[in-house]
Amino acid sequence: MDYLALKWLHILSSTVLFGTGIGSAFYLLVSTLERDVRTVARVSGYVVLADWLFTATTIVLQPLTGWLLVRSAGMPWSMPWLAWSVGLYVLAIACWLPVVGIQLQLREEARRCAAAGQVLSARYWRWFLAWVVLGSVAFFAFVAIFWLMVAKQLP
Repeated sequence: MDYLALKWLHILSSTVLFGTGIGSAFYLLVSTLERDVRTVARVSGYVVLADWLFTATTIVLQPLTGWLLVRSAGMPWSMPWLAWSVGLYVLAIACWLPVVGIQLQLREEARRCAAAGQVLSARYWRWFLAWVVLGSVAFFAFVAIFWLMVAKQLP
């Protein structure tokens, strides 16, 4: 595969990864803060589905296309901006992996509360807080990676 096609695929998959993450987070955050348990149950199901369809696939494509780009360009892995990008990516994925499990817990707890005609439980809110914290770390890691990819230098 030629360099331009790899670069396009890398940028496209990063856009899908980041866009899905931001969109999913926005909808789950807004629906949760509105506190309509039936809406939260429905939206959390869509968030889980979007993560499996889009985030999981692009999480695999990103390092693969990145590695191929570095190899094609003959760049050394020791370049500081590249090493930081990889480290931040590992951090973001380390946050995302538990978030996947948390989203499953949020979905099931919201469904349970909705079926019982109850408001969102204290258990839901504990999981939600963990989801916000881990998601925020991943968000800022991805923002920093975008900057490093564009600037190709450290501040």
